[in-house]
Amino acid sequence: MADKYTAAADKFVALLKEQDARVQRMKEQKEFLDYAKLDKIIIGVCGGDGIGPYITAQGRRILEFLLADQVKAGKVEFKVIDGLTIENRAKVNKAIPDDVLAELKKCHVILKGPTTTPRAGDPWPNIESANVAMRKELDLFANVRPVKVPEKGIDWTFYRENTEGSYAVGSKGVHVDDDIAVDFCITTTEGSERIARAAFEYAKKNGKTKVTAVTKANVVKTTDGKFLKICQEVAKDYPGIELDDWYIDIMTAKLVDEKRRTQFQVLVLPNLYGDILTDEAAEFQGGVGTAGSANIGKRYAMFEAIHGSAPRMVAEGRAQYADPCSVIRAAVMLLSHIGYQEQADKLEKALDKCMYDEKKLVMTGRDTGATSEEFANYVMDTIKNMQ
Repeated sequence: MADKYTAAADKFVALLKEQDARVQRMKEQKEFLDYAKLDKIIIGVCGGDGIGPYITAQGRRILEFLLADQVKAGKVEFKVIDGLTIENRAKVNKAIPDDVLAELKKCHVILKGPTTTPRAGDPWPNIESANVAMRKELDLFANVRPVKVPEKGIDWTFYRENTEGSYAVGSKGVHVDDDIAVDFCITTTEGSERIARAAFEYAKKNGKTKVTAVTKANVVKTTDGKFLKICQEVAKDYPGIELDDWYIDIMTAKLVDEKRRTQFQVLVLPNLYGDILTDEAAEFQGGVGTAGSANIGKRYAMFEAIHGSAPRMVAEGRAQYADPCSVIRAAVMLLSHIGYQEQADKLEKALDKCMYDEKKLVMTGRDTGATSEEFANYVMDTIKNMQ
């Protein structure tokens, strides 16, 4: 009887040592990378698997179109990175193969397609999510997801903590015995402080007057309580911005409350809650296929579609009809992040026109609609006509 407890305790001690080392690495990172000081910005394009390579190729084409002058001048370089497929990851039994990770680290920013995460019962080993692994390896601590539906008064920006919470050690839980399984939720002072400050800094720079912290601090008192307390401490440094807080369960309801939802501006959340709430929020502007996502760190940044890899579409021969809007939306955020705001504005305006205003092409995911390539051409033609 004692042996199983000792074994579980030993695993927990090892996990705590790993987290302590991670905290020390966080403390060593001081400043954000200044892209304006770089001679050349390297943009990695990582297709992932499933429909990922199909839609990411279109995002790359549009970026190359918008940055053609910069590429010609040697200020921007594109690097295509293969090998993040589920087959390759399963072969080496790693969330990110070593050679792929080495290539990713040669880039400054990454445009990434969706990747498959094995579940219990899948024909793959129980490897960690490639997304979670990339966020940890590159320390991409801020997952930023904007959602806008002007006609409904919706203008939300979510700051989801990306490297801690329930996902931090999601593959390192303990099966104590046949009856008991335990997972762990990690919250650190350093991790909570930097995501809270990122949210408030965004609010300050963009004229927002409210930041909303979302937790379950009334029940999950230790970790969620710590997260909320740190948000409250950070808020003291931003006297012109109000902080309010909501519990995750009622917040999911209030996003569909037509009177209340227009009052939210910037929301800051632990990892799991942010994942759930941003998928719900994306439905208001047409679903997860319409929403992009930024993953920001001090040295690296990664921009991605927020939906899954849709292996069924590939199996049914429909991958070429996958909707590229989410990854194109992510490309808008990438352009803005590296300082090409004019190009970002053009792309966002064109994408909105193609998705919501003109709708000359419709994406159905089948041969009843446009292919991802045709839609990308439509976006680029719209940009040309705007010039």
